[in-house]
Amino acid sequence: MQLEKKLPNNPNLAVLARLMFTSLFLISGVTHFTDIAYYVSLMHEDIPFPVFWTLTSGIVELAGALMVLFNWRPRLGGWLLVAFLVPVTLLVHGYQMIVATEEAVRVMQQAHFLKGISLTGAALLITQIGVSSSPTK
Repeated sequence: MQLEKKLPNNPNLAVLARLMFTSLFLISGVTHFTDIAYYVSLMHEDIPFPVFWTLTSGIVELAGALMVLFNWRPRLGGWLLVAFLVPVTLLVHGYQMIVATEEAVRVMQQAHFLKGISLTGAALLITQIGVSSSPTK
């Protein structure tokens, strides 16, 4: 606790960290609209209204990322990213990891699944502490 008080807060580093964290969501969010067919192909055939879910997830992903990036209601942005990440991690990457017939595909989906778990943890952390570079009270 004492060391924590001595370390300076760097607002530039906080901005860089927000940009690094949200870059994946910003790029992916845009491609939800520019390559709808690809995202629909990732979904199980029994999921109804795949185009609706693709577009909705793109909106949620972009909104959450922008809220975190610009530090405007970042805790809510974190919750939006959690709402995006949990179903995608489980229903897309988790499912494809389990049913993959090729080892290379299974390993790739396992990596995506684990990345989704890690990103969900980071987003949950943002829901609790925010992203402000100012000292906490």
